[in-house]
Amino acid sequence: MRTGGILMHITSLPAPYGVGTMGACARRFVDFLQAAGQSLWQILPICPTSFGDSPYQSFSTFAGNPYLIDLDDLAADGLLDQADYEGLDWGSDPQTVDYGKLYQNRYPVLRKACKALLAAPTADYRAFCEKNAFWLEDYALFMAMKEANGGEPWTDWEQAVQNREVVALDRARRALAADIAFWRGVQYLFFRQWKALKAYANGRGVRIIGDVPIYVSADSVDVWAHPEQFQLDERRRPTEVAGCPPDGFSADGQLWGNPLFNWESMERDGFAWWVRRIAYQFEIYDVLRIDHFRGFDAYYAIPYGERTAQNGRWRQGPGMKLFRAIEAALGKKDIIAEDLGFLTPSVHQLREDSGFPGMKVLQFAFDSRDGEGAAYLPYCYPRNCVAYVGTHDNDTVQGWLKNADPADIAYAREYLPLAEDGNEHWAMMRTIWASVADRAVVQMQDVLGLDSGARMNTPSTAGVNWRWRAEEGFDSPALAARLHRQMELYGRLPEKE
Repeated sequence: MRTGGILMHITSLPAPYGVGTMGACARRFVDFLQAAGQSLWQILPICPTSFGDSPYQSFSTFAGNPYLIDLDDLAADGLLDQADYEGLDWGSDPQTVDYGKLYQNRYPVLRKACKALLAAPTADYRAFCEKNAFWLEDYALFMAMKEANGGEPWTDWEQAVQNREVVALDRARRALAADIAFWRGVQYLFFRQWKALKAYANGRGVRIIGDVPIYVSADSVDVWAHPEQFQLDERRRPTEVAGCPPDGFSADGQLWGNPLFNWESMERDGFAWWVRRIAYQFEIYDVLRIDHFRGFDAYYAIPYGERTAQNGRWRQGPGMKLFRAIEAALGKKDIIAEDLGFLTPSVHQLREDSGFPGMKVLQFAFDSRDGEGAAYLPYCYPRNCVAYVGTHDNDTVQGWLKNADPADIAYAREYLPLAEDGNEHWAMMRTIWASVADRAVVQMQDVLGLDSGARMNTPSTAGVNWRWRAEEGFDSPALAARLHRQMELYGRLPEKE
C-alpha cells in the first residue's frame, strides 16, 4: 500500500508553555494529518533529553520526556490549577524552544501535579508501576541520585553507588524515597498522555513512526544499571566510543561519545536486552525506525578520550543474529532501517536479509559529498523503501538550495527540473510522492517552504539544534487540502478514502 506521512517532532508543535506537548496541539496536528490524507506521523525519540537537548542522547532508553507532558491536560485532570503555570517565563520566542527555561520552570510544576497524584494513587498508577518496574525502578532511583548529586554524571557519584552495591542502593532508596516517587509519577503522567494521544491518532487512521537510537548515552541509567552489556573497563569507563569516520560532510568525522555494546556478552543471553528494548518500543509506536542501521553490520569504534573521530576503526557487529533473535521472540515487526552513511556491500546485504525497508533521501542524489549519490536518484528506488526529501539531519529544501555547492544545485534543477520560483520544495516533494516507494515522508519544514532557520539538526554542532517550532496556524485547512490533493494524485491516500 502506498502511503504518505510527515516528519515533525512533538517539541516543534506550537503550544503556549514553551514547547510542543502531547496535548491539544498534538491532537490538532493529528486532525491536520487526517485532513491532509496522511497515514504516517514520524517523530524523533521521545525519551528524556540530557545535556545538549538531543533526543538521541538520553538518560534512559525506556522513559518518556517530561517536557512533552501537557500542563493543560493535567489541569483538566484536577492535578494542577492554571495559576500554577500560566504566569511562568517559558521563553520569549514562540518559534524556538528555550530548554533552559523549561529545565528551570517545568519541574516545579510537575512536582505539584505529582504531589496531587501521589496523595491518592489510583489502581491504574499502581498497575503502571508494576508493569514497568523492570526499567522504572532503576530510572527513578537514577534521576533522584542525579538530582542529589547536583546533576553530575553517575561516574562521579559515590563509588559504592557507581558499583551498585546493595547496601549503598538501599541507603539511597530510603534517603531519596520522596524524589524517587516523584520520578515514578512523572513517568506515569507521561505515558498516560502518550497512550491517549496514540489512541487518538490511530482512531483517525494515523500511524506513528517512532525512532530508536542505536546507542544509549554514557550518562544513562541503561549503562549504570547494565554495565555488562557495554564495552567498559574495570572502572566502568568506556574503552572505545561510537561515532562516524571522516567523510565529505565532516573532515574530522562525528564523535558521538556513546559507549559501545558488548555484542559477545549480548549474544550469550540471546540478545535479551535488545529483545526487551524492541518489544517495549512496539508497545509505544506503530512503526519503528532504527537509527544507524549500518552499525549492526560493522560499527566505528573510537578510542576513549580522542577529540575527533579520525583515529577510529571498524569492528564487526552482530548482523542477522540479532534480528533473528528479535523475530524469534516477537514475530515480524514493522521496522525501518536507517541505512544512510558509509555503506558497504555487507550493509546492503544485511538490510536485504532483514527484509526491512531502507531510506532514500532525495537531497543525497545531488550532493557531491555523498559517495552513493546515484543510489538516491528516484529511478533507483525499490518499492520496499521509505522516500524522503530530507530528514531531521538535513537542511530544508530552501536552505539546501542556498547553501549547497552550486554545481549540485544546478544538477538538481536540471534533473528534476526545478524552476527558480520559490516553489522548489513542492517540486521535490512531488518527486518522492511520484516514486515507486511504498512510503514517502516529508519534513513539515519543507511543506511550509522554510529556510535554514527552521533546520532541526546540523550534525557535529551543539547548542543550536532541536529548537525549531512552527507558528500558530501553520496547519491551515488550505494547506491540508493541498496535501490531500497531492496524495490523491500520487495514489497515497488511506485505503478508506
